[in-house]
Amino acid sequence: MTSQVSSPAEHTDGTVVGEQRKPGGAKDVRRLDRVIIRFAGDSGDGMQLTGDRFTSETASFGNDLSTLPNFPAEIRAPAGTLPGVSSFQLHFADHDILTPGDAPNVLVAMNPAALKANIGDLPRGAEIIVNTDEFTKRALQKVGYDSSPLEDGSLDGYSLHPVPLTTLTVEALKEFALSRKEAERSKNMFALGLLSWMYHRPTEGTEKFLKSKFAKKPDIAKANIAAFRAGWNFGETTEDFAVSYEVAPAAKAFPVGTYRNISGNLALAYGLVTASQQADLPLFLGSYPITPASDILHELSRHKNFGVRTFQAEDEIAGIGAALGAAFGGSLAVTTTSGPGVALKSETIGLAVSLELPLLVVDIQRGGPSTGLPTKTEQADLLQAMYGRNGEAPVPVIAPRTPADCFDAALEAARIALTYRTPVFLLSDGYLANGSEPWRIPDLDELPDLRVRFASGPNHTLADGTEVFWPYKRDPQTLARPWAVPGTPGLEHRIGGIEKQDGTGNISYDPANHDFMVRTRQAKIDGIEVPDVEVDDPHGARTLVLGWGSTYGPITAAVRRLRAAGESIAQAHLRHLNPFPRNLGAVLQSYDKVVVPEMNLGQLATLIRAKYLVDAQSYNQVNGMPFKAEQLAAALKEAIDD
Repeated sequence: MTSQVSSPAEHTDGTVVGEQRKPGGAKDVRRLDRVIIRFAGDSGDGMQLTGDRFTSETASFGNDLSTLPNFPAEIRAPAGTLPGVSSFQLHFADHDILTPGDAPNVLVAMNPAALKANIGDLPRGAEIIVNTDEFTKRALQKVGYDSSPLEDGSLDGYSLHPVPLTTLTVEALKEFALSRKEAERSKNMFALGLLSWMYHRPTEGTEKFLKSKFAKKPDIAKANIAAFRAGWNFGETTEDFAVSYEVAPAAKAFPVGTYRNISGNLALAYGLVTASQQADLPLFLGSYPITPASDILHELSRHKNFGVRTFQAEDEIAGIGAALGAAFGGSLAVTTTSGPGVALKSETIGLAVSLELPLLVVDIQRGGPSTGLPTKTEQADLLQAMYGRNGEAPVPVIAPRTPADCFDAALEAARIALTYRTPVFLLSDGYLANGSEPWRIPDLDELPDLRVRFASGPNHTLADGTEVFWPYKRDPQTLARPWAVPGTPGLEHRIGGIEKQDGTGNISYDPANHDFMVRTRQAKIDGIEVPDVEVDDPHGARTLVLGWGSTYGPITAAVRRLRAAGESIAQAHLRHLNPFPRNLGAVLQSYDKVVVPEMNLGQLATLIRAKYLVDAQSYNQVNGMPFKAEQLAAALKEAIDD
């Protein structure tokens, strides 16, 4: 028999949609519209793998989802310490969602450090699953606990589930010829099995993954699968978990199509490969490994069958130098990095501006300055991308808004670079790079045609009738110069960093020529065709919230909350940051107030104020984490009421 709850109740951050009561003492199943889960433990406990597998099964089930991996910069931080805590948060729902969630409904804490580092984010009533085996006196003292929180009443406001995960895992694997230490490593799979039972996640994909991952170590594969199944069975049989939960697929949230779960870096890599195919050009990546951009190098290195060539250089300068050389040679050239690498690449980016060659500079931003926060997110580099070169060296700048949008942003960056013969900055960040969401795989006929025509012969006639090739003779529409592949007969021309003479490309120290070339390069960037900015304003609001990049999800979630509460607020989000959309000035002037939330100290707001003389209000955060929707909603409500 099934009975419906007469009035939906609040299950922390998820709404209870219904409840099934099974006969014969079987466990109840509650239906929720959304859930936020956080796995937390030592950086060696496999929390990222656990979260990734739960995410993959959730995506295959058809939920909408958003993730937030959060891990220390150290390869192996000290075990059991607060700086060594690694976590993975997943928000999944039966409807369209935009963020990884503000506060977890469920925390899986593998040790005292994980509990202490994350307990402050949990609302009262949240469920906490703790590995009691790790709550030893020494482990508690290491993180500053005078007494065990499992026994002193400090967790009375939560739904606590003490589970001896390590002991249960070792017991489940006693038939395998593994040492205790080896068996203990599978406790994350036990936890994954338990959570998979609690939320009715599919299991076939995880078991297939484990068989593939440990194909060369079949005993380890079998042990991990056994631990995973033991966790599932524990949930089914223990009396401590009397209820399991269902979150239905988000059938109405997505347009019809084929979907897969994708991270921002993976989407960006696929976008670059697609751009090279649509341009009919080989793709060359010159890169030096740097967090959080390295995954793009790793992924592109797998796709030689698509004409991709990857070069892991000895340093950042060599990486971009090789990429610029590849651009000169006729490739779609890319260099990937983060803020510290951009600083080292700046002179070569200026050279690319002077040479007017297509080059994609992919900056996966992180907290700075200097080494800063390698594994944390920040919108740190907008002004660096705009102005971080000597001389007048204008460069187009675009930014994706979600992990899946990184695919489209890569195509757009390639379009601009190839059409206008210019380096282009693509500003992603750590939040987008490591986060994931469902992505609809586009049909081939939806992809843009990016094919270019190389120069093939003379393009200018001298006064005496001689036909010659001028490397800086420009397209009258785009102001782009011809792209001449080295070795083409008759197209020999000078190359280098000293100022060029207009048209001929010869070295020139003439003041008037330099003035003309500087203004022409700026005019080329100013003339790039970009779409108008779209404004979401259903109620004729007086306040506009303007964002860029990865703040899209939190801003949109905050705007939804305010509108649901009866407030009137408009929203616009920028992809193109240089040049700005042509209608942006008129849009800004049409509102009484403009609020710009950024994960920096007001870089876009500075540009807006300078260009449009609009008193844009900054709302800033630089703590290495993305905005929370509730936090933004409160700030925007205050701006509306002010």
